[in-house]
Amino acid sequence: MDPAPDSNLPPPCPAPRGSRSERFRSIRLATCALAAPLSVEDCAIQSMPDASPVKWHLAHTTWFFETFVLAPHQPGYRAFDASYRYLFNSYYNAIGERHPRPERGMLSRPGLEEILAYRRHVDAAMPGLLAGDRAPPETGALIELGLQHEQQHQELILTDAKHLLSRNPLKPAYQKQWPLTPIQARERHWISCAAGLREIGHAGADFCFDNETPRHRVWLDAFQIASHPVTHGDFIAFIDDGGYRRPELWLAAGWDAVAARGWGAPQYWERRDGRWHAFTLHGEVPVDPHTPVCHVSFYEAEAFARWANARLPTEAEWEVAARDAPREGNFLESGALHPLALREAPADGTLAQAFGDVWEWTRSDYGPYPGFRPAAGAVGEYNGKFMCGQYVLRGGSCATPSSHIRASYRNFFPPDARWQFSGLRLARDAE
Repeated sequence: MDPAPDSNLPPPCPAPRGSRSERFRSIRLATCALAAPLSVEDCAIQSMPDASPVKWHLAHTTWFFETFVLAPHQPGYRAFDASYRYLFNSYYNAIGERHPRPERGMLSRPGLEEILAYRRHVDAAMPGLLAGDRAPPETGALIELGLQHEQQHQELILTDAKHLLSRNPLKPAYQKQWPLTPIQARERHWISCAAGLREIGHAGADFCFDNETPRHRVWLDAFQIASHPVTHGDFIAFIDDGGYRRPELWLAAGWDAVAARGWGAPQYWERRDGRWHAFTLHGEVPVDPHTPVCHVSFYEAEAFARWANARLPTEAEWEVAARDAPREGNFLESGALHPLALREAPADGTLAQAFGDVWEWTRSDYGPYPGFRPAAGAVGEYNGKFMCGQYVLRGGSCATPSSHIRASYRNFFPPDARWQFSGLRLARDAE
């Protein structure tokens, strides 16, 4: 696979700055680097309907550039294989029919080598549209969307591969490098935010997804938000207090999920010899109580917040509170691929670990901002069509590329989703 770095090293860091040509090359190489530690067989398997084979991610991100950039904007471009338009379409109804999502793991053909050849074919056709950043504004915007889309799939490659490897009884490691060192616990405290009229949503001329716009005003009552995310140790206390056995803590749909799926701990946890262990991308390890808890659903986050006599923040509260937090954090480029304990206390009044480590569930339904209008054409299906039945998460995770995240970024998943690096931070009404 090209490139093929030492699997014990973190993948190369995509350049957050530089020309579009440089960014295109670095992001495309980084995607292949994430697949490099995996076997051909690893790349072909789909472990559940919500996940996709790594091979499919490699092809779909390439399909995006071929379908939305090269085919309409590069005169004389020849498709690598006409059948790929059907095989690697994700959910764009305007493009045409597509292979069923739950059956992506049935695509034994084309093989991995052919998919890599497909990537090389598309990459070789792109320089004319990338050179000197001279592409027309519409084409340049589609290329940028394709790069941001690929960074989203870089995170999905890791979360989907983690789920896949966790189903193997051998508990194989994706990366044989354990990043954790013992860290003392940090005391959580509450940060007060005054009532007032605030603005949220993306501001500025740099890239954002359409669901981050338009910027608009919201009224916030006074509230308090926790300085730190909830930790694994906090969640163990919830479990030990019977949190998964107390229906009064749960939304009705969450309690149904607990009963139907047998939940008794976050995903990937197993209790053995009197201690909790968790499967990670480094293999199975003891749970570190000082690291942010991850792989919990919205239902579990909501139940924990009730147990803690608190609540989840709204996405507007989170964005306002995180606006001045430093963007440094534990992202994909650290190579840790797991939430890390806080090493240094943040400045007073500043959220710790707001960016990186874990996506943080909010109490906000994923819906359109006032005045939102999806883009015309097939790309308008990117976000707007999913604004129903999902909840917003904020902040990025240890699998998110650092150049991909910002305070206004809105991630979203169904309330029962647990395979992402999803955690939570508490909030409460001002006293």
